[in-house]
Amino acid sequence: MDRKAKAVVCREWGQPVQVETITVEGPKRDEITLRIGACGVCHSDLSATTGKIPYPPPLVLGHEAAGVVVEVGEGVTAFKEGDHVVSSFISMCGKCRQCVRGRPVLCENARNAMFTLPDGTVRTKDANGEPLNVFGACGVMAEYATMHVDNCVKVDDTVPMQNAALVGCAVMTGVGAVFNTAKVEPGSRTAVFGIGGVGLNAIQGCATAGAEMIVAVDSNPGKLEMAKQFGATHTININEVDDAAKAVKKLTGGVDYAFECVGAGAVVEQAYKSLGRGGTAVVVGVADPKDKTAITTLTLPADERVLKGSWLGSARPQHDFPRILGLYKAGKLKLDELVTRTYSIDDAAQAFDDMVAGKNARGVIVFD
Repeated sequence: MDRKAKAVVCREWGQPVQVETITVEGPKRDEITLRIGACGVCHSDLSATTGKIPYPPPLVLGHEAAGVVVEVGEGVTAFKEGDHVVSSFISMCGKCRQCVRGRPVLCENARNAMFTLPDGTVRTKDANGEPLNVFGACGVMAEYATMHVDNCVKVDDTVPMQNAALVGCAVMTGVGAVFNTAKVEPGSRTAVFGIGGVGLNAIQGCATAGAEMIVAVDSNPGKLEMAKQFGATHTININEVDDAAKAVKKLTGGVDYAFECVGAGAVVEQAYKSLGRGGTAVVVGVADPKDKTAITTLTLPADERVLKGSWLGSARPQHDFPRILGLYKAGKLKLDELVTRTYSIDDAAQAFDDMVAGKNARGVIVFD
């Protein structure tokens, strides 16, 4: 059945987001409809409003959410009404070479579902009946969303929605970069460049992995103070040093693992330069497609350094989302503390402004 829903929409790059009443169509084969309980406000959503992530408007924003199944389409057996679900902006076909070798974030068919559902169509229309694209096959910054089952992960229904939602991007991206991509070892020396929602999760991932030193690097004193609450052992304010990489090396002797959580070529260079011999730099942030990174090539063989990327924390969502929530329930990961402020959907523009101003670890839109 069709449902009316308030949704946060990008109508034009470079313009403020709008809250509109849209129509969300019921599910087709292998699809489910969710009543969204909470949706995180992520920098990637902001990047879609500026064109840095070039999803064509009009676009329903949102990719980091939790909701309850209210309707299932033909052929759906893995979900039923009442199930709690976390969205995944990575479409995982389960059949391509990357999926079957255990790397679903690199699914070869994922590009078919960047701003539509996998079949190339959408279930969202505006007040004039015109189709609306959906961020990452999700479009979950809305009261309802119809999604393909490949973009959904069933989770524990005892976890609060506003906490579960964050696993769909910020937590998985940061913690996964530590656990899955870098495989940080106990006793390691680590540095995290950029202390937003993802950076904070990289920090607590390092702490959970048993890192000896965890250096938080940022320009925002408030976020550096917050980093200590999530496990940082040292902080460096880039406005107080001439060279952040040199400051990290002076403090640590060179780190074993550095995580770039900003999405800027210059910061990638700093993370790489902060490495000791045999160190690994992991690029987590989403950079502008035109951005470049320069490194001294000789350091790759001479120091056996590694520079690698991490997309959604190298996640296997069906396995890792429940695993992360299990760590939270066991008291080993902080999720409650990540939610700095909640907003109603009518205050979505304010939530974006607060994110740009760096006021929140994570702002979350909570639905009635």
